[in-house]
Amino acid sequence: MSTHAKRERLLLADLLEAAGPEAPTLCDGWRTRDLAAHVVVRERRADAAGGILLGALKNRLERVQAEFAGKPYEELIQLIRTGPPRMSPFGLKQIDEAANTVEFYLHAEDVRRAQPDWSRRELDPVFADVLWSRTEKTARVMGRRAPVGLVLRRPDGQTVVAHRGTPVVTVTGEPGELLLFAAGRQDAARVELDGDKDALARLHTAELGL
Repeated sequence: MSTHAKRERLLLADLLEAAGPEAPTLCDGWRTRDLAAHVVVRERRADAAGGILLGALKNRLERVQAEFAGKPYEELIQLIRTGPPRMSPFGLKQIDEAANTVEFYLHAEDVRRAQPDWSRRELDPVFADVLWSRTEKTARVMGRRAPVGLVLRRPDGQTVVAHRGTPVVTVTGEPGELLLFAAGRQDAARVELDGDKDALARLHTAELGL
């Protein structure tokens, strides 16, 4: 049975392939080649991928990722499509769903929304609920550096507090858009913001996300 992570993986691979190796992305300083290398290293090189979270391994991560970015682009796309090696924990369905659904969704939008002619993707209700559930669970972590109080609200009124404080900014949008906003893609997220002018300006430039 297909999973959300598997679907998002294939969509990301298609978007990377269509954009080509030198297209811009929403990830600061990364072209599509760099993003593709990041995805491959994250699930195929555990000895280096720890640098995503651990500063002590950052230099190693950057070195290994640069090596992968130097590989033929078509090879990177194929490695993404085929998924992790057999013995990788990412090969387990439950871990794949937990670790990659949001990762691949965000990176697909990093590619899509960096292109000048991009159009917004309509998410099916089930997947939207999945993204909302993940946003609820990680909101406090993603919003921990917010300089103001931050509330995320769906159009149906469901809310989650991402950061306690005053003044408060309420961000309203569909789950995928709220996730993008909370993950640090404030400029790209299609949301409505309610709060005082100074608070909005401070939140706009804040380093949100994991």
